[in-house]
Amino acid sequence: MNEVASRIREGDARSLARTATGVENRDPQALETLRELAPFAGGARIIGITGPPGAGKSTLVDVLAAALRKQGKTVAIIAVDPTSRMTGGAILGDRIRMQQHHADSGIFIRSMATRGSTGGLARATADLVRLMDAAGKDYVVIETLGVGQDEVEIAGLAQITVVVLVPGMGDDVQAIKAGILEIADIFVINKSDQPGADRLEIELQHLHKPILRTIATEGTGIEELLQSITNRSLTVAAPIPSRDRQGAVGLDHLGIVVPALDAALAFYQTLGLAVAHRETVATEKVHVALLPAGDSRIELLEPAAPDSPIAKFLEKRGPGLHHVALKVPDLAAAVERLRASGARLLNEPRQGAGGHLYVFVHPASTGGVLLELIQETET
Repeated sequence: MNEVASRIREGDARSLARTATGVENRDPQALETLRELAPFAGGARIIGITGPPGAGKSTLVDVLAAALRKQGKTVAIIAVDPTSRMTGGAILGDRIRMQQHHADSGIFIRSMATRGSTGGLARATADLVRLMDAAGKDYVVIETLGVGQDEVEIAGLAQITVVVLVPGMGDDVQAIKAGILEIADIFVINKSDQPGADRLEIELQHLHKPILRTIATEGTGIEELLQSITNRSLTVAAPIPSRDRQGAVGLDHLGIVVPALDAALAFYQTLGLAVAHRETVATEKVHVALLPAGDSRIELLEPAAPDSPIAKFLEKRGPGLHHVALKVPDLAAAVERLRASGARLLNEPRQGAGGHLYVFVHPASTGGVLLELIQETET
């Protein structure tokens, strides 16, 4: 481990801040420090706070951090702000709005600019989360830019997503229910002393998620919110029985994102693996190669277009494990059980590479990994 990584592990805030800046600027030394710290990540609880502009997200994060500190927890706050056209930096400066924490070594606050990214996050947000996690923070709280109905990237990064709304949005709930409302693990009605709070809660009840009321400026409801976050299970999916109509649930393949399919295939072929199937899936904008490995397979994924989901994954997280795929005897029955349990499904069952029927389950429901369930085919 290099000296900077060692200092970060020892709690040196200055080294952490400098490395965070380097990670944002894609500095090679900072990225190397991040790689060296990678084995220490995995212990933090990642909380996303999102919602429309003016909902009071910053104030809510401020008082939530204070409540966590009372419990003796360390907190990193990553606040995503608009970009200054003059400097390229964050222009709202959440650190200024959270001055009560400036002398608390147990709270690390970082404002970062979107730098042109959409979705309420910046390109380096995921890397900063990993950095704070590896630095030993108990909680990493991500406050997104004020988002619209389709900007839902926070759900792919946070383990628990809190969507903050305010009274007076009753008419808007129906219009945006297919967007950010569906990613919520917890709803917060902030400024709940204002008219319209009852109506908003009624509009949200059909989504069957916890609904809490807060007045962040007064600290009202914060303890209840923290308790709900603490109690919220990160694995809400009901277990799938080990055997169903046709046979046992088993590992089908590991999905690995690569920047260049041919180069990756050359490596795996040196291990004696041969390509059994190769195609381009137009609906997913991805080139796929399947290599049998024992009773399961390796699925290599190369983006076929700059705007494909795999291209976005590669840009944000780099090459590596994308998902784990399990084959199930009865996909329809499995999907029904998962929905009943409250698991978050990312798509309706549809055909993928090789013609198999599949559905993806969100990492927040599986314990942190994107899970693909595939209909087992009869032999």
